[in-house]
Amino acid sequence: MSPQSSIDHAIEIIKRGADELILETDMRAKLASGRVLRIKLGLDPTAPDLHLGHTVVLNKMRQFQDLGHTVIFLIGDFTSMIGDPSGRNSTRPPLTREQIEVNARTYFNQASLVLDPAKTEIRYNSEWCDPLGARGMIQLASRWTVARMLERDDFTKRYQAGVPISVHEFLYPLMQGYDSVALKADVELGGTDQKFNLLVGRELQKQYGQESQCILTMPLLVGLDGVEKMSKSKNNYVGITEPPAQMFGKLMRISDDMMWRYIELLSFESLGTVRQWRSEVDAGRNPRDIKVAFAQEIVTRFHSDKDATMALADFEARHHGGIPDTLEEVTVQSANGVISIVQLLKQAGLTPSSAEAIRMVEQGGVKIDSQKVSDRALTFAKGAVVVAQVGKRKFAKVSVA
Repeated sequence: MSPQSSIDHAIEIIKRGADELILETDMRAKLASGRVLRIKLGLDPTAPDLHLGHTVVLNKMRQFQDLGHTVIFLIGDFTSMIGDPSGRNSTRPPLTREQIEVNARTYFNQASLVLDPAKTEIRYNSEWCDPLGARGMIQLASRWTVARMLERDDFTKRYQAGVPISVHEFLYPLMQGYDSVALKADVELGGTDQKFNLLVGRELQKQYGQESQCILTMPLLVGLDGVEKMSKSKNNYVGITEPPAQMFGKLMRISDDMMWRYIELLSFESLGTVRQWRSEVDAGRNPRDIKVAFAQEIVTRFHSDKDATMALADFEARHHGGIPDTLEEVTVQSANGVISIVQLLKQAGLTPSSAEAIRMVEQGGVKIDSQKVSDRALTFAKGAVVVAQVGKRKFAKVSVA
């Protein structure tokens, strides 16, 4: 492969699933230099458990590792004591040192299920932030104006709405940017909600006489409901430490259309393989086959190949056990792209009323794809196709429109 082809190939991998690359010309120049690049990802250990949404950025870091570059897994133990205000309409409460240390250990243990630990450099930003001291902090703050800080959308909205903004919150983007200076980062990754902070790092590096980092923003993964971003509070998540069968079953629930977005952001299959899958589905192959392969890949990554095989067998046994060969096919209408289990059962004619649907769910008399449902708040996204069962004799193949 020629040097130019090699760069083109690397750019294709880097941009896969990404929201924005700033700037591609800079990235190409860094790759053309032939040196090992320093790729930075900062994480504030604000919660101890990760779900697949968190791994979108980790997957990209792994791709950089596979391209031969150095990955820096930065634990924001200092900045966690400030609290990241990104995307929030109120001040984030800071964490204690004890909470930070516990969460940091859990974070890296779980992140190591995606990253290659042997090729990962772990750093803590207290290394350079603590020695900065009050004098250094004041000097750093002098490099940015209040007007520029208020260019950040969430700060502007809070200011206009009269919602308090603490002065220490203005320090967060500066401290995150200073991390890039201290690490001499070539590339920094983050979610789309981090763009302002990442740009601060790019600008500060320039002010400190360094080559500015490139920025790669990754989209926020939509949850299983197909509407909200993946979140434990929304109950639309797949935890990376969930039991294999549960993880497999949740992934099989995503719609055929949304499946491709999950594959783009979460699968390690080559771009050529994914293109081939799309062509096969367009030619008539059942998309369920692709979904099974994807679900097995994810279960294997976070558990084992044996667990993935057993999860598939368990799913197939539950999916086909006791279900009639011929099912009534019905279509239910979602509201704003999502429908609750209660409305699904009522619209499908499996229960005479919402109250009866709630009662059957609470009593354990409802199954979706042969799996008992106990959460009356369960939702399904537009495009989902499931086999719903109420009691022992009521079945329907339900499509959500």
